[in-house]
Amino acid sequence: MNLHEYQAKDVFRSYGIPVPPGRVAASAEEAVAAAEALGGSVWVVKAQVHAGGRGKAGGVKVVRDVDAVRSAAQGMLGQRLVTKQTGAEGLPIERVYVESGSQIEREIYLSLTLNRERGRIAVIASAAGGMDIEEVAAHTPEKILTVNVDPAAGLQPYQCRKLAFGLGLTGKQIAEFQSILMGLYRLYLEKDASLVEVNPLIVTSEGKLVALDAKINIDANALFRQPELAALRDPSQEDPMERRASEHDLNYVSLDGDIACMVNGAGLAMATMDLIKLHGGQPANFLDVGGGATSERVTVAFELILSNPKVRAILVNIFGGIVRCDIIAEGIITAVQKVGVQVPVVVRLEGTNAPKAREMLAGSGLTITAAADLTDAARTVVAAAAKGRA
Repeated sequence: MNLHEYQAKDVFRSYGIPVPPGRVAASAEEAVAAAEALGGSVWVVKAQVHAGGRGKAGGVKVVRDVDAVRSAAQGMLGQRLVTKQTGAEGLPIERVYVESGSQIEREIYLSLTLNRERGRIAVIASAAGGMDIEEVAAHTPEKILTVNVDPAAGLQPYQCRKLAFGLGLTGKQIAEFQSILMGLYRLYLEKDASLVEVNPLIVTSEGKLVALDAKINIDANALFRQPELAALRDPSQEDPMERRASEHDLNYVSLDGDIACMVNGAGLAMATMDLIKLHGGQPANFLDVGGGATSERVTVAFELILSNPKVRAILVNIFGGIVRCDIIAEGIITAVQKVGVQVPVVVRLEGTNAPKAREMLAGSGLTITAAADLTDAARTVVAAAAKGRA
């Protein structure tokens, strides 16, 4: 689960991490009131969406009078911001964050995430802050500094100082950096984060370190331990179908193709999508109904994938180990009858009660194609989708 910038900065403040003064606003007049309350003569109006690259997409405006604050907020609120991380549809802007302007001398990148290869939290820093860290890593990897934290010892002060020296910080800045990094580390652990990112961490004209931006991603599997953070969830920033799937304990990810997949088991789902691509098709989704699927959940899953208007064909691939094939067949029949499927459905069932399931599908009177094996299923569904596009 992601937090908005203004929410992440509230968390930063609670850990003693310095951030510029700022206020969130849901209307242009609230934005003006926020600027007047903050005082000063320079403000930054930032669109609050769960995506990076806002500045390049027009979602960050530096303004120098309250009329410009109002104009910037009006231009953002109610619109959809399209960045390279959002896709073509973009994300809705329902709030803006009005922040006091800062005098920037230098920009630094700083983040904490999990190094899955090492099984340790990694601290990543670069003197090339304010840029796409992926571009820095690709073209000037020597500018990326990394420290892996021993879980038994935790983040050590000497590791903070080592990074500070590598970033070219001097004097009191080294102690400030250590304090900020130790605070971020405590935040990462105590809030069950999967990513904490500051881009940029700035050095002001006065030589102070300030977190100019803030990004926090929370591990969704740990949200039961973080009720206060769970309450900050913004459904408007999530894919509607993925949100609906999570409500029914279905693992769903939207993709760009037109062949919908319903599979039990994440590994089998990945193999199914690979086979569809091998035979020239494009998957419309990843959907794992899980080992404990019921007829009701399968019905919901069918309704979910059919709500995607791009779908031209559906492949159901079930291996009945824990879940029985006849239960899946019952769900398919119920869903097809309830929703009124207008696209071809190809079904491959193997495992527990598979013969019974095939009998149920054959006797349903519905237009469902039974495949002999997975390869046959993939070829059949790819051909059906191509015919539907014609």
